[in-house]
Amino acid sequence: MGKRRFSGLEVTLIVMFLLMSVVAITFLVLFVTGESGFVDENENSNFKPECPVIPHAERVDCFPEAGASKTRCEQRGCCWGPLDVGSVPWCFFPTNYGYTAESVEQRSPYVLRATLRRIPAPTLFGADVQELSLHAEMQSSSRLRFKIFDPNNKRFEVPHEHVSTVTSQPSVPISDTLTISHKPFGLTVRRRENKKVLFDTTIAPLVFADQYLQLTAKLPSHNIYGLGEHVHQQFRHDTNWKTWPIFTRDAFPNGGTHNLYGHYPFFLCLEDESGKSFGVFLMNSNAMEVTLQPAPAINYRTIGGILDFYVFFGDSPEHVVQEFLQLIGRPVIPPYWSLGFQLSRWNYGNLDVVKETVERNRAVGLPYDIQYTDIDYMEDKKDFTYDKIKFKDLPKFADYLHEKGQRYILILDPAIATSKRVGDAPYGSYDRGNEKNAWVFDSDGKTPLLGEVWPGETVFPDYTSQGCIDWWVDEYERFSKEVKHDALWIDMNEVANFKQGSNKGCAANNLNYPPFTPRILDDLMYSKTLCMDAKQAWGDHYDVHSLYGYSMVLATEKALQRVFGGNRTLMLTRSSFPGVGKYSGHWLGDNGANWNDIRWAIPGMLEFSLFGVPYIGADICGFFGHPSEELCRRWMQVGAFYPFSRNHNAEGYEPQDPAWFGADSLLVKTSIHYLRIRYTLLPYLYTLFYRAHTTGDTVVRPVMHEFYADSQTWSVDRQFLWGKYLLITPVLDPGVTMVSAYIPDATWYDYETMEKLSHRKKRIDLYLPEDKLGLHIRGGAVLPTQTPNVTTTHSRLNPMGLIVTLDDNNQAAGELFWDDGESRDTVRKGNYVHYSFSVANNTLTLDADHVGYNDSNNLRFESVTVLGLRSRPVNVTVTRVINGRKEEWTTVVPETDIHYNETKKVLLLTGLSMTLGESYTVHWELRDSLNCHPEEDANEANCTARGCIWGPSSITGEPWCIYPKDYGYTAERVEETDSGISVNITRNKKYGSSGRPGSPDIDNLRVQITYHSSDMLQFKIWDPTTDRYEVPVPLSVPATPETDENKRLYKVLTTSNPFGIKIIRKSTGTTIWDSSLPGFTFSDLFIQISTRLSSEFVYGFGETEHPTYKHDLTYHTWGMFSKDQPPGYKMNCYGVHPFYMGLENTADAHGVLLLNSNAMDVTLQPIPAVTYRTVGGILDFFVVMGPTPEMVVQEYTALIGRPVLPAYWSLGFQLCRYGYSNDKEIEDLYNNMTDAGIPYDVQYADIDYMERQLNFVLDPEFKNLPSLVDDMRKEGMRFIFILDPAISGNETKPYPAFERGEEADIFIKWPKNISSEIVWGKVWPDFPNVTVNTSLDWDTQVKLYRSYTAFPDFFRDETAQWWLQEIKDFYDNIMVFDGLWIDMNEPASFVHGTVGGKCLGDPVLENPPYMPSLDSRDMGLNHKTLCMNSEQRLSSGKTVRHYDVHSLYGWSQTKPTYDAVLNVTGKRGIVVTRSTYPSSGRWSGHWLGDNSANWDQLYKSIIGMMEFSLFGIPYTGADICGFFKDAEYEMCLRWMQLGAFYPFSRNHNGLGSRRQDPVAWNATFAQASRDVLNIRYTLLPYLYTLMYEAHVTGSTVVRPLLHEFVTDRTTWDVHKQFLWGPALLITPALDKGVTSVTAYLPDARWYDYHTSKYVGVRGQMVALPTPLDHINLHIRGGYVLPWQKPENNTHYSRKNPLGLIAALSDDGTAKGTFFWDDGEGIDTVENNRVLLTSFTVQSKTLTNKVVHDGLSPDDQLTLGVVKVWGAGKVPITTAKIMVGGSTRDLKISHDSETEELLIDATSPSVRVSQDFTITWN
Repeated sequence: MGKRRFSGLEVTLIVMFLLMSVVAITFLVLFVTGESGFVDENENSNFKPECPVIPHAERVDCFPEAGASKTRCEQRGCCWGPLDVGSVPWCFFPTNYGYTAESVEQRSPYVLRATLRRIPAPTLFGADVQELSLHAEMQSSSRLRFKIFDPNNKRFEVPHEHVSTVTSQPSVPISDTLTISHKPFGLTVRRRENKKVLFDTTIAPLVFADQYLQLTAKLPSHNIYGLGEHVHQQFRHDTNWKTWPIFTRDAFPNGGTHNLYGHYPFFLCLEDESGKSFGVFLMNSNAMEVTLQPAPAINYRTIGGILDFYVFFGDSPEHVVQEFLQLIGRPVIPPYWSLGFQLSRWNYGNLDVVKETVERNRAVGLPYDIQYTDIDYMEDKKDFTYDKIKFKDLPKFADYLHEKGQRYILILDPAIATSKRVGDAPYGSYDRGNEKNAWVFDSDGKTPLLGEVWPGETVFPDYTSQGCIDWWVDEYERFSKEVKHDALWIDMNEVANFKQGSNKGCAANNLNYPPFTPRILDDLMYSKTLCMDAKQAWGDHYDVHSLYGYSMVLATEKALQRVFGGNRTLMLTRSSFPGVGKYSGHWLGDNGANWNDIRWAIPGMLEFSLFGVPYIGADICGFFGHPSEELCRRWMQVGAFYPFSRNHNAEGYEPQDPAWFGADSLLVKTSIHYLRIRYTLLPYLYTLFYRAHTTGDTVVRPVMHEFYADSQTWSVDRQFLWGKYLLITPVLDPGVTMVSAYIPDATWYDYETMEKLSHRKKRIDLYLPEDKLGLHIRGGAVLPTQTPNVTTTHSRLNPMGLIVTLDDNNQAAGELFWDDGESRDTVRKGNYVHYSFSVANNTLTLDADHVGYNDSNNLRFESVTVLGLRSRPVNVTVTRVINGRKEEWTTVVPETDIHYNETKKVLLLTGLSMTLGESYTVHWELRDSLNCHPEEDANEANCTARGCIWGPSSITGEPWCIYPKDYGYTAERVEETDSGISVNITRNKKYGSSGRPGSPDIDNLRVQITYHSSDMLQFKIWDPTTDRYEVPVPLSVPATPETDENKRLYKVLTTSNPFGIKIIRKSTGTTIWDSSLPGFTFSDLFIQISTRLSSEFVYGFGETEHPTYKHDLTYHTWGMFSKDQPPGYKMNCYGVHPFYMGLENTADAHGVLLLNSNAMDVTLQPIPAVTYRTVGGILDFFVVMGPTPEMVVQEYTALIGRPVLPAYWSLGFQLCRYGYSNDKEIEDLYNNMTDAGIPYDVQYADIDYMERQLNFVLDPEFKNLPSLVDDMRKEGMRFIFILDPAISGNETKPYPAFERGEEADIFIKWPKNISSEIVWGKVWPDFPNVTVNTSLDWDTQVKLYRSYTAFPDFFRDETAQWWLQEIKDFYDNIMVFDGLWIDMNEPASFVHGTVGGKCLGDPVLENPPYMPSLDSRDMGLNHKTLCMNSEQRLSSGKTVRHYDVHSLYGWSQTKPTYDAVLNVTGKRGIVVTRSTYPSSGRWSGHWLGDNSANWDQLYKSIIGMMEFSLFGIPYTGADICGFFKDAEYEMCLRWMQLGAFYPFSRNHNGLGSRRQDPVAWNATFAQASRDVLNIRYTLLPYLYTLMYEAHVTGSTVVRPLLHEFVTDRTTWDVHKQFLWGPALLITPALDKGVTSVTAYLPDARWYDYHTSKYVGVRGQMVALPTPLDHINLHIRGGYVLPWQKPENNTHYSRKNPLGLIAALSDDGTAKGTFFWDDGEGIDTVENNRVLLTSFTVQSKTLTNKVVHDGLSPDDQLTLGVVKVWGAGKVPITTAKIMVGGSTRDLKISHDSETEELLIDATSPSVRVSQDFTITWN
């Protein structure tokens, strides 16, 4: 009789009855026991949500499933706010939802506990847990754990194999990182060091129900990485409301947002450019989804378990990964052979086809280690079987591969067939599994769950049960004895099922159909897997589903250990969970043969690097689909650099192994090429796995892990690194040979060409033809290599080598890990060799710091390749080292084994035979190439006569005569104190004289090193027995030295032989000065010293026209000796500034001043080094330590004196020309400028206003000039006239200037022992009563018509008094003026030395033994100036030779002139001088001299201004449109645009040239000039504030980009753009005919000045349109700039209200300062008659804080229009100003397109000297 079968209705009723019974019993139990249990869903009907007004980005979704409506939202107690933006939640949480923290206790400083009680409120999904426990603890200084759980009901927790073994090592109080908000409850995690909030859950309430747990946290940045497993199309997450489900699933990685094979609730967040990062891991295996929203915030929703969070604090992204892996388990080191290339496919068909594949790839010589078989090797796809027909010889297949050094890997799936084997034979594996109860069971816990996979109906092993583990190990052992293989690949372990849940479906319950289902694939929990109510040993499949692959890995590891014993072998798994990397690798699944999947593989690999699974790769050429040859070729190229490098495809598609494409195919050739490179670098890759295993380092590494300070790297995901050093840039698009590659901020070498890249920290177009990918080695690497072969078995027999890539400091480092490649636990047992490699001081050290393994192959390092070596070594030696000491023998490498490529700068050393396991040093000696014979007549005889070495060189500029290494001085007595070092040094006489007759060597010298302050030191070298000349320029040094070593930024060492001084920056270890180079010479008239530089980045030395701002170090020599010399290449010009700024490769900066005024030159050499040569005085160096470029200038000007604060009007536009015929020309010009409305403040008169060019005498043609000046000044104009120093001595009429000067004896004369006469010269003044014939040549004119002139000696106090008197008489009796322009003060003379050319006294002074590299050096030092033996007298009365003080002449004239201006005008005024020396900026500005009307002078003027910014003279500019030659229209117009942003903005040209002022051309030119000058005048309040800051702090005004963006090395070479202060970027057009200009926009937010729009570009070169009437100007976000409406001159513009431009930064903030005084008062700053305010913008609020107000009422300003740039697109409708306690509404205008907000604050008449606040909404 058959059994009765229930009907469907009966079954349904029975199930419903049982469910009702269970529910009734549950409620009864809760009622009786009083347990808190779950919430009554109807008890909160009176709940009223408190709905916050918050940014949309901070709304947290209260209705995450579909179907939200106002009614349903409010039923949940949530807030409803519909929007027209679909992605923003309309239903969001109120503020009175969640839990309250009660009973918070902290029994230990490291542990915190709290009870959480639910706030009465409606429920989301029911069954809310009323009482929770919080347990938080600091487990280490870098790891915080907090766990939220139900204390009354045990819930599922992940039984992690590794985490359970972690022991706590707290060292940081938990209060340093974690705080609790009580109602509603929230956690705030902060960084201990700076209290920065990292993970803030107070943004939304905690939800904790039985099957719905939600926690949201606000994050500090959008730089979020990780979460998986999915296909993320970019590595950095999109935070624009992206939801990612996490739940293991057998799904295709096709680019959707669905869940894939692994379960990784871990993310890493990079906080900012500091590199500070943190990671968050939620230890929860239930199905979940994670939403990233633009707050930025992360929202977790999981449907079971508990909330168990780990937070990892790191100083870098890499540090975070290390901390995470310490928790979950560090990765295994794979066997060495597994790093070889691998071939596989699903369904070869039979073993013969497999062998054909093997043979054809062997035949082409493809490096190839491993062959796979997929499930087609099995009998009917059953595990632990093989097809005895198609694969009958499979048991021998491994031996077949082993014969050629190859390996065999096979696959196993978890599902076990229930059917019998072929021939109805029993399937033992299934039967034995039944006996062990090894399966996952149905919900009854007894019946094996049946599904279907490849073999048909199957059961599923429960790897969480011990019985299953034992069965699995046993089955695997049995099979391994049957089929020999080398490793195991496990697949389908998500777990995959071809049925939905089971063969009979799944029951309708809360496990299979939970109240909330995350957005998993198919929106069905059991789709393509098992029923959620299935039972496993660890719990319900609902809880442990995502642990299935993990548990299988743990069981498989035991099986592998059983079978392979001490052999390491390999495991590869598809499904994974945090911790599998400890045992297994992973591939990225069943991808497709398409270009998307080749691209997306890189983010996938990078993410698994974060997850602790470094043995990772994608199926090369794609699994599904037919790859094109191009796709497969490009994929083979990049796949050669996957850690797991396997070509694998599916059945039904053509083969895609490389040889299939043909032995001569480009694909085969490029595959072999890059696989050979891979095999060459396998020792490096293997070492990276050692690092991963021991420290948790990543192998495949995101670029941003190494270059996090560069925001451009944060989103780089089409390139990746191997470790620190190898950058891979593949081609990932079809038909492409030009790839946009980002080159990070380091030195890089092309691996294949070995050439150094010229680019860094920029995106470039990289040419990668069909057979190439980009491969670059970072400077600073020592990479171990091995000669490649076709398998690793054979490669490991080959010689090893090293590739050294020198960094900016000519240093490098690396390591090597080496063991037998396949034994287990070699690290733990110490059975390995470890090397630490380093390169410094031209020495490679191979330090075998652990030797626990002896390689039987007798391996040796045979070759070393050094990239970036500047020259061929003189010799190379190899020394063996034992126990840290060098052995007796040193081998000299023969010349035949030294190969140097001069073009590529590559050294190859061969035949080295350095045994693996032993320590060595390899030293290459380079020529220092310091010139022993800088004179032009160098030959071997002259060279050897000086004791030097003669050696011809093929390198351009490299000297042939060089110093021996010990040439110089030796230290005899060194005395160190807390304040410095004193040294006596003696000349090394073994080489005889320095070889310059007339300049005897000084044998004994004294050295004094003084630690003046924490950031400044001085070292002085002099002859203690002779009173030698020292520069009389006063400097401001601290009264007491800095004796506390801990406060000093530097450390100073001395070397003995040769003597040298080393200055080291303590923070970085960088040596910034090292004069221990040979060649130090100190003779009477020739002193030379050389020093190594910290880098090739050197700026300064002047005054000379330099073609680039950064110096070229290829043996260029620059002379310094003041001279009337128009700017020209290698020509010493008007001033002398022996100061340079050095940029170190760490982006620190320092400055060096040589206080010496004698004629000198400096040679810059590629060592890098600089050699100083001077012809007198002493060596007196001052070093300032920065460490920023701007601080260098500030410290330097603190030493030499802060710059003068110019009068406000002097910042206006100025006009001048040499060649005005009369005063009418000036009057007409003034009227024309006024009529044209062109802003214009200052008019000049050049020497043509003088009668016969006589100082202080007005020419009759200019008799009306005084009245014209008076009229102009009444209209707010100012006037400046010129004075030259030379005074005529041939006047027939009374000439008080000469007569009073002669009476006061103020003119330069001969030494008294020679003559009492004046040293006469000739300059501009003509003889009286002559008519000059200008048709004669110049020298004849000078001889016939120029009068004798005397030169005032401005060192004397009497001269200053005379000068003041002459100027005062002119001002009082002839013409008033507002400033003075002093010219020709080098001093210039039109005769050489003196009239007649006969210089009295010692002729050696006119032509010293060494003539520096000066213009017309063959003419002697007196060329175009005075005799060097002329005598001058210091104010102290000491006499000095003009030979020594010549270059101080202009300096000595400047202060008396400035004092005179102040005295006679009673106002500040301005002095502009041509000749300068350090500290001239205290009293004057400077123009760049008599330039020419040439296009190149535009960009060179920028270089000149930036150099004078370094020199402490910010008031600079060039003659706009050029002084010499006729200017042409376009050039002059472009120069007017550029010159509008010179601090000293003057259009000036010379005699005989056509007019070039703005009204001399046409109306279009005038209009363009007016427009750009109006911008200047608008921004003058900002420029004036910068001048004030320069005056009080020494900061620069015209600022090189590198001063603001020094970490961006691209800026180190920029000299065609400049900044005003930190905030205004000027990018002029500098070339003829251009309509576009290439500009670099550094990494900041930039706004176009003309449109106020954010440009959206940063950190890259851009092409900017530049029509003829346009100059590109950009305002930097984060700054507030003051402005005023422009007028015709500053007299009127200063009366206008003060406006502000607030250019907001990315975070909506800005800051700025404003300085104001009367504009011309004397010492207003020193006497506090100024206004200084500070502006800040934050949270839509602008605040003015008055720092000081000492203004008179007449100078007060009122507030005008405030422009807010970057105000956003959301409409702004109101603005208010609060001042003095009252609030007023302001008129506004908001342009949502440009995002400019205009706030008109004019009407309230608020004084800027009042504190006020402006807010807008």
